[in-house]
Amino acid sequence: MIKRKSIKSRGKIRLSQYFQIFKEGDRVAIIRDQTFSPAFPVRIQGKSGVIAGKRGGAYIIKIMNGNQENTYIIKPVHLKRLA
Repeated sequence: MIKRKSIKSRGKIRLSQYFQIFKEGDRVAIIRDQTFSPAFPVRIQGKSGVIAGKRGGAYIIKIMNGNQENTYIIKPVHLKRLA
């Protein structure tokens, strides 16, 4: 698990990453950005899921945890599109 940012990217906010647009049904990976929201749930770091909808500026992500489906509301700065 990444505890801190690299020295070259420290303090930088990528606006293109912050204002990403996803469609319903896109597959995304959850990668925590340490500059935003320190109360991010660590147990979902590195997992992948499907976008179920949008709520305000954040997206609703469905993640399978064994046989159970969990939903999380995550801002786009923590998401990375999977091909």
